[in-house]
Parts: sequence; structure tokens; C-alpha cells
Amino acid sequence: MVDASPPSPTPGDGPRRGGGEFDPASLERWLRPRLPDASGAFALERVSGGQSNPTFFTTIGDTQFVVRKKPAGDVLPSAHAVDREYRVISALAATDVPVPRALLFCDDAQVIGTPFYVMERLDGRVFHDATLPGVTPAERTAMYFAMAETLARLHDVDPTAIGLGDFGRAGNYFERQLRRWINQYQLARWRDLPDLDRVIAWLPEHLPPEEPTRLCHGDFRVGNLMFHRTEPRVIGVLDWELSTLGQPLADVAFSALGWVTTPDEYGGLQGLDHAALGIPAREDYLARYFASRRTPAPHPMAPFHTVFALFRFTVIFEGIAARARAGSAAADNAADVGELAPIFARRAATMMMSASRGA
Repeated sequence: MVDASPPSPTPGDGPRRGGGEFDPASLERWLRPRLPDASGAFALERVSGGQSNPTFFTTIGDTQFVVRKKPAGDVLPSAHAVDREYRVISALAATDVPVPRALLFCDDAQVIGTPFYVMERLDGRVFHDATLPGVTPAERTAMYFAMAETLARLHDVDPTAIGLGDFGRAGNYFERQLRRWINQYQLARWRDLPDLDRVIAWLPEHLPPEEPTRLCHGDFRVGNLMFHRTEPRVIGVLDWELSTLGQPLADVAFSALGWVTTPDEYGGLQGLDHAALGIPAREDYLARYFASRRTPAPHPMAPFHTVFALFRFTVIFEGIAARARAGSAAADNAADVGELAPIFARRAATMMMSASRGA
């Protein structure tokens, strides 16, 4: 069973009783006839802290599930795509990429207010602190290398072979992504972020060469992985909301952002004693990824990839801030998390200027 926790809870957050935003009895009535092997008392717990799709631990007797739904209220176009999450984890079940088993999808908003899906609940560890507290330095090293190896396995999957050849468009990935995220920013915009405006002007002028199109997770980081209960291996990749066909190096750069951000910048690793903690150097993490790829992958990455990753995170944080202002955020700490947008915009602008000076 899976502790498929939401994408980004804060330390100490845990489940809360009841749904709060819909009638649990309505969900129970929909689930029972579709899960005939599950019988017994019904219980629902809202998992607090996630900034994305509201997530619930659901129990029928001794059987446990996870329900993820689209948030209520107005959301940005193409955001919170629970249908895409369900489709991609269903397709990946036939690969060596570890994902929870997809069980049911419901597009009838009359049931609990928005579309939702049901997946198995795995039994493992989710760390929302990138220092992976409570494990030994040797385990920490192995877990970060397992993270790199898991991402490599994902990027080795042929999307067409698993029915995801139409999961996104091939070619001009970064041009399309820039248009998408700039549009998301403009739709959510409620204040001026001059650093972000400078980054938006810089990115289109520094597009990297195209690499072969692959399935990309879009939010691949420690907090979206489930590790085995006692072993340093990944048993589940969670939160596929941003997944699409794209450029693997975008995923890789995003997964390595912890090394270029500080602990107070969404739990980064910069400034910590990596050797004492057993956290591999960023170069070693990246080397493990490239060594684990079975299909060709360009190396090294360009500064563009990291600046782009910081840019995306900035827009995500600004969207969280906008939802907090509108009262539709999924987490109680959304307003605080949203204030990371100007911090990440500054970090992206600083890296952009450093790359320009080195050009």
C-alpha cells in the first residue's frame, strides 16, 4: 500500500479527518460498486499541505486507496490535469518505472465537485525534506543515486510503445513551454516581478539544441518520490500532473535544483555539508543519471536548462500565491509558499547573468 502523499507538504503536516470540500458519502456511494473486493467501514482523510491537487487517504475496511481530485473553483487552463495523471501512471504500469497502480477515474463533477482518480496506496517513505532525515549518510547517497537512476529509466521509455505517443507534441519543446508558462504567469499575475521579466526576455534567445523527445515528469524531485520502507530504493514516482512529452534535460535540471538553492528556498541543499550528510555532489548526481541512461542523452547540460527550471518553479509559486489570494489554495501555507516566487525569480536572474558573462 502507498503513502502517495501530495506534491509538496510542509514538514509536520499530516492527514486531516474528512473531506471538508465535498460530501464523503457521495464518494463512498460511487466507490463501493466499483471496488467490489473492498468491504467494511468507509473512512476519508484529507492529506494537508499539498500545493496542487487535493489528495485524500481513503479506506474501505482493510483496503486503502488514494484519491486525487482537481481543486474546486477557477484554475488556470491546463493546470491540475488529473486525467493526464491517471493516463500516464496507467501506461507506465507496463514499464520498469515505479508508479502506484491506477484503479479508477471519474470525470463526473457531480460526484465530489470535480474530476478525480483513485490509485493504490503504497507502503513506503516520502521525504519532504531534501536532507532525508533519519537515514545514514551511506543510505542518503544510495537514495540520491536511486533517484537519478529512476529518472534515467523514465527517459528511456519509448512513449509510443506504451500508448503515449500523443501525450504531447514533438519538436520545439522549449519554445512551446515558454509560451505556456509565460501565459500561465500572465493569467496569475497580480504584482510586478522585474527579475522574472528579465528571465522571460533572456530564455528565448538562448534555446538549446533539441534532443530526442521522451516522456517527462515535470516535477521530479525528492518530495515526489516514495522510497522503500527500509531499503534505499524508489518504489513510486508520484504527482504526474505536469507530465508531458518533452526534453529530458528539462527534467534533469529541475531534479537538480536543490543543489543551487538554499534550505530556506523550498528546502534546497546549497550551503549544507554534503560530505557529512552523504549527499552526492551535483556533478556526481548528474553523472549517475547519464551513466544510467540506456538511450543516448546529450551531456553536459547548458545553463539554459537550470534557468528554465527556476523560471518554471517561479511561475508555479506565483500560481500558488494567486490561488491563496483567491481562497482556492490546497494548502494552509500557500500564501507563504507563494512568496518564494520573487526569491526564485532573483535566483534565476542571477544564474542568467552569470551564464551571460561566461558566454
